[in-house]
Amino acid sequence: MLAFIVFIDLCGIGLIIPVVPSLVVRLTSVSLDQAAALGGVLLLAYAAAQFAFAPLIGGLSDRYGRRPVLIWVLIALGFDYVVMAFAPSFAWLLAGRIISGIMGASFAPANSCIADAVPEAERGRAFGILGAGGAIGFVAGPALGGFLVGLDPRAPFLAAATLAFAAALASIVVLRETLPAERRRAFSLARANPFGSLLRFRRSPVVRGFLLTILTVQVAGQVNIAVWPYYTALRFGWTPAAIGASVAMFGISIAVAQGVLAGWLFKRFGEARTGLAMLLIGVADYALIAFAAGTAPLFVLISIGALTYVVWPAMQAMMTRATPEDAQGELQGAITSTMALGSIIGPPVMSAVFLAFSDKAGPMVPGAPYLLAAALLVLAAAQFMIAARRSTRATMAEG
Repeated sequence: MLAFIVFIDLCGIGLIIPVVPSLVVRLTSVSLDQAAALGGVLLLAYAAAQFAFAPLIGGLSDRYGRRPVLIWVLIALGFDYVVMAFAPSFAWLLAGRIISGIMGASFAPANSCIADAVPEAERGRAFGILGAGGAIGFVAGPALGGFLVGLDPRAPFLAAATLAFAAALASIVVLRETLPAERRRAFSLARANPFGSLLRFRRSPVVRGFLLTILTVQVAGQVNIAVWPYYTALRFGWTPAAIGASVAMFGISIAVAQGVLAGWLFKRFGEARTGLAMLLIGVADYALIAFAAGTAPLFVLISIGALTYVVWPAMQAMMTRATPEDAQGELQGAITSTMALGSIIGPPVMSAVFLAFSDKAGPMVPGAPYLLAAALLVLAAAQFMIAARRSTRATMAEG
């Protein structure tokens, strides 16, 4: 059920991607290249709102339970999509994206449900299935949105609203509360913000180490968001259709890696060894993408690169074991905030590197951002190894 809710949530987000450029042009009367800059503002606003409010959503779920918070967030998200569908100006659209970022923090209570209800040994697999649902939704969303925008510019937003309301209804009917009253804690505004939340987990070496790893991995992963379409178009002359096909394959590969392979790998090799191995595969994959010779190798490499995403459920499982039962929502809020921070830092850094090394007046190495991403994953592997060792020692001490 949770995977279905996350699928609908991500599908709704992906639905509006194809319509944003034309909508910005219509609302502002600017050129398409200027609209791209304004589109960047919308992305930044979404990520900044998620960074700021994810701990609040997580903290509320620790106080009032996962189910009511998740339901109200989905309902609010549905109304927000309706507002964006009929936005009369760019300012309204920007406000809508900020609200979407706030409500997009629904991952915190959804992931907290797993920490509440799934035995520790099975959490990695469960987090992987949840991530797979999101990956499939993100692939299906843009494809459906591209079709709907041809019918009416408002249709993708209204479809996203319908999905959000459907997810809320499904939560009301099917989802059961996973956090009993005796395990809830008092709400603290000092902890319900990204800085208070992150400072609180500073006292946990395991969580602190994995949060640093998450930030590094997320910054590296933004290379695919910020650079991939431009890199493939510049080096190989890819059309939008080819780029779209590659993104779809990447999303499907992530879904298979997290939803199918993760559980088997964790059971056979353990979360720590699996996570480290996947990060090292990511290092090699990014480096090879930087010097890829043609289209066929790139499609193979992006499929292999999806294995790196197995590290996410591995880290989440180990972090939940190092966190008290009454702070699981706060933990998931801190994770979401950290990921959002990486989404804020990564795109401008990767875009700047791409621009610097793709200028004909300078050194032509358009794959340079992927080399930077590979270097960041080397750092992430070192961070992960330290945090995983701390997690293993803590587990042995408790045993």
